[in-house]
Amino acid sequence: MPQNEHIEQSIKRHGRRLDYYKRKRKREARMPHTAAHYAKKLHGLKAKMYNKKRFAEKVQMKKTLKMHEKKDTKSRDTDKTPQGAVPPYLLDREAQSRAKVLSNMIKQKRKEKAGKWNVPLPKVKAVADAEVFKVIKSGKRKHKSWKRMVTKACYVGEGFTRKPPKFERFIRPMGLRFKKAHVTHPELKATFCLPIIGVKKNPSSTMYTQLGVITKGTVIEVNVSELGLVTQGGKVVWGKYAQVTNNPENDGCINAVLLV
Repeated sequence: MPQNEHIEQSIKRHGRRLDYYKRKRKREARMPHTAAHYAKKLHGLKAKMYNKKRFAEKVQMKKTLKMHEKKDTKSRDTDKTPQGAVPPYLLDREAQSRAKVLSNMIKQKRKEKAGKWNVPLPKVKAVADAEVFKVIKSGKRKHKSWKRMVTKACYVGEGFTRKPPKFERFIRPMGLRFKKAHVTHPELKATFCLPIIGVKKNPSSTMYTQLGVITKGTVIEVNVSELGLVTQGGKVVWGKYAQVTNNPENDGCINAVLLV
């Protein structure tokens, strides 16, 4: 492993923090306020340089936003220009054709962005808590039923150990824990039995995502190293996302479609 890739390696092995994307979004949302606060404190040459840099960034952002908007462009139309003598008050006029123009590059980017998040099952039925969790009454204080047993398929990770019974809130039965999924590659038209790395998103609830509950429509991460997929830079692709297309608790297996 190259010396500079230990962070990527760690992310591949253990995944990110559960609240990584939320924290990242909040950090990005705070950036303008932080920059403004910093700009107020500066003075002298540093302030001039910093404000010049911020001004350039804002100009660039406005240009980008303008490019993304559809705009009317005027172009000369030589066919409609009248031939021969023209009255003096019409001399400075030229026939113009107006057209909606959007550069091809931006069109392509928009298409890519729209297609990037397409999933095989865009709409799935929400699963209620009462359906996923079964109330467990255990121990001395049976009138306090605070334990729950998961009744759906789930993934718990490699080095998972259960908490002591006194502190365990959610029980995930051994019979419903899955390590592999049958993943279909839509372009190759072939199905492979691949190890699951983690649960990326359960559309029904964030709590199901944290617990690793797998229901229909859940996006899971699978290990595709044995398929031999390679990036443009020549690196082997290690993990890819796939969406579950069946009800695992009914079928006894997880069927998914690879998101390519």
